[in-house]
Amino acid sequence: MTNISSLASLSNITRSEGDPKVLRSGPSSRGVPDSVAKGLGWFSLALGLTELLAPRRITSTLGMEGKETLVRAYGAREIASGVLSLSVDKNLGLWSRVAGDCLDIATVMTALRPDNPKRDNVVVALALLVGITAVDLIDAGASTARHSRSVGRKRSYRDRSGYPRGVEASRGAARNFKTPPDLRHAPPLAAVSPRPSAA
Repeated sequence: MTNISSLASLSNITRSEGDPKVLRSGPSSRGVPDSVAKGLGWFSLALGLTELLAPRRITSTLGMEGKETLVRAYGAREIASGVLSLSVDKNLGLWSRVAGDCLDIATVMTALRPDNPKRDNVVVALALLVGITAVDLIDAGASTARHSRSVGRKRSYRDRSGYPRGVEASRGAARNFKTPPDLRHAPPLAAVSPRPSAA
């Protein structure tokens, strides 16, 4: 009973005696881009809430006092991107994060003015923004490639195990099939009573 997820273990406890048990978990259908998108979605929600609830702290740290309303608007945008990144429309959410990152960088760069005493904080913030943008861009591209298909391109099912020796080897496989004994003597179908004739 190795490599069983906690959910599978819980389902084994609730199964009746005689029911099949989960021995091991199969491969996840969620790929790396999907896992990263999920993490970025939660990050967006956390950052958006911070921007909504503590905009003054952010603006004072960057020497951008007076921009609290803008920070709150960016927080609402982050939350929307996070919700989309966690939904089935994750591609839209990820690309909206990339667009938001570019907007954030452009906004923070305005604080690099020579008279800003918090310029060092601005440089650190820009470095973080550039790094996050790179992650968003890479994951958005990977997620789009994973979940989209070119028009006219056929799906490949070569990794499926339905016919491990090929379709030709499966032809005639049921030729020697014998009806199980309990089905050989099935009771006859109930006679259908004739429909009453219309008077």
